[in-house]
Amino acid sequence: MDNRQVDQLIINALSEDSGNGDATSERIFEREDTSVGYLIAKEFGILAGTKIFSRVFQLLDEGIDIEWFIGEGSKLEVNDRIAKISGSTITILRGERIALNLLQRMSGIASLTRLFVDEVSDYSCRIVDTRKTTPGLRLIEKYAVRVGGGYNHRFNLSDAIMIKDNHIQAAGGLTNAIKKVKESCPHTMKVEVEIETLDDLEDAIQAGVDIIMLDNMPVEDMAKGVQKTAGRVILEASGNVSLDTIGLIAATGVDVISCGKLTHSAMALDMSLKF
Repeated sequence: MDNRQVDQLIINALSEDSGNGDATSERIFEREDTSVGYLIAKEFGILAGTKIFSRVFQLLDEGIDIEWFIGEGSKLEVNDRIAKISGSTITILRGERIALNLLQRMSGIASLTRLFVDEVSDYSCRIVDTRKTTPGLRLIEKYAVRVGGGYNHRFNLSDAIMIKDNHIQAAGGLTNAIKKVKESCPHTMKVEVEIETLDDLEDAIQAGVDIIMLDNMPVEDMAKGVQKTAGRVILEASGNVSLDTIGLIAATGVDVISCGKLTHSAMALDMSLKF
């Protein structure tokens, strides 16, 4: 992750939460007062975001000490002591909510991703995320997917060419959209196209695309697409992927399964910080 982007994300979050200070803690405690707290797991899951958690307190006070008992990407059990934090009482209380929010969000994504990855462990396909991330948090959410065992799709619109249904409609058809892209696309950039029926599969291959997304297709059609393609391009399955359907999709033989639920539907993993 880009440390500068991470720091800016944390600074913005801290500013939102405690702009001019902590009106409660600063009236109860003195600057020199110190405390010790423990980070406790309240759910089963995968731990992700330990460096982000620590960085919140480092940006507030480099004197805060954090000792981790459980490492990044490890499994959590209920009531596990995850870490010990010690230092200024005021600083710990000021950073507590932001540090927990980020850690819980990232751990929730990693935990959900691991469930999806485990469902396809008998197959060779990759589970990847999408751009359906929380605005401003994409960097850490996509990192959490990797901690959970998944892979990242493109980070943003400039990473790769991806011709979707609205591009095709506005361009007057699949062939024309691909043709215009190929006229100016650098040889170092991959081209992906989204199709909704097998009728467009061969046209996309002949037009020279690198990846074809089978969008919202029945699994029977996906399997036929795999047979027709015969390894000539990478095949990606997408659209309403769930834990109930992902095994069936993987069994078709597709190379990649993209799933927006990894980020847009993940629940924060419950944890608490107790003095």
